Amino acid sequence: MKYCLSLLGMLFAPVAEIAVAGTLASEVVSAPGVVWQRHTIDNTSRGADGVKLGDLNRDGLPDIVTGWEEGGVVRVYLNPGAAKAREAWPQVTVGEVKNVEEAIFADLDGDGRLEVVSGTEGKTRTLYWHRPEGDKWRTDAFPATANKQMWMQVAALDLDEQHGVDLLVASKSQDAAVGWLQAPPKPDELGAWSYHKLRDAGWVMSLAPHDMDGDGDADALFSDRKGSRTGVFWLENPGAAANRDHAAWQEHAIGGLGKQVMFADVGDVNGDGLMDVAVAAKPVEIVLCLQKADGGWQEQVLTLDGAKLGDAKAVKIADMNGDSLPDLLFTCENAKAELEGIVWLEQQRGGPWKQHTLGGPEGLKYDLMQTLDLDGDGDLDVITCEERDQLGVIWYENPQR
Repeated sequence: MKYCLSLLGMLFAPVAEIAVAGTLASEVVSAPGVVWQRHTIDNTSRGADGVKLGDLNRDGLPDIVTGWEEGGVVRVYLNPGAAKAREAWPQVTVGEVKNVEEAIFADLDGDGRLEVVSGTEGKTRTLYWHRPEGDKWRTDAFPATANKQMWMQVAALDLDEQHGVDLLVASKSQDAAVGWLQAPPKPDELGAWSYHKLRDAGWVMSLAPHDMDGDGDADALFSDRKGSRTGVFWLENPGAAANRDHAAWQEHAIGGLGKQVMFADVGDVNGDGLMDVAVAAKPVEIVLCLQKADGGWQEQVLTLDGAKLGDAKAVKIADMNGDSLPDLLFTCENAKAELEGIVWLEQQRGGPWKQHTLGGPEGLKYDLMQTLDLDGDGDLDVITCEERDQLGVIWYENPQR
């Protein structure tokens, strides 16, 4: 359990503490900027859809797993280290499945080595387990999920404190829900995994285990962009014993209610020591949900310069210029013609947010982001993917240092 949660920590890691807590500005102004150098990790398939992190080969370097939706493959990219990071990364195709929408690292069999779990939409609508078998990888479906839902998000964690890691899952469209897949005594008996629905949904974009109430277990933080209840919410984990009896999880609203919210991220944006949530929302907004001392939420909306951007897709909280103020990264879809698909917003003490270029006009449909220092120069670079202009799995080199 601890190892799986540590991987999720890479995805939703807290940013550096701000030196002085303060009130955030809501104004966004355009500012000069340079296009960051782009490096291609892989562009040899079609429809790269998501980047998640984990150390597959246990060399201490975070690797990447990506599903290629149109290409029908799930691939792992082995981090070659700073000296070779600008080259194409070594890759392993761990499975071939159609309509793959999601791929994560997870150790389901408890052997200390990561495998891969993928989720598919379209006509496939199934969750798969990809695991090494000798010098090859085998792919097996979870029967409880086969042809049931369009699976969009998966996270691995132990919810019932028995039989190892379970799977928190979410979907979109017909029969969409947030739920969990319960591991059996023998995880490799895939037919014994059982599904338990927690909440109806419309189209879940983000799903992250996070201890929202400070009781020591992981709750489910998620963003839902469609249906009658859109916004960012969390479901309260009732505890391992209750989960063994398949108890209900209480829902709590966070923010962005009634908006078409997209990918979300977690971090202390305003430096008060409390966890905040940022979510991209259409058309070109970032909704900041600032946690209050009483556990409530204060909402603040940043409207970006839409004349330069596509439609909102994802946001990431990270200090991109090393000034100890968390900044915001923002990706777009439908970034046609000269519109930008990825930019960053610089936070200033006592001033407006500055919207800087990052990727330039290339690329049409970007996705969620991860931040790592890939070139070893001490600042955070940006990993993402682009699935319409076939830029593929890419990273942008931070020019700050």
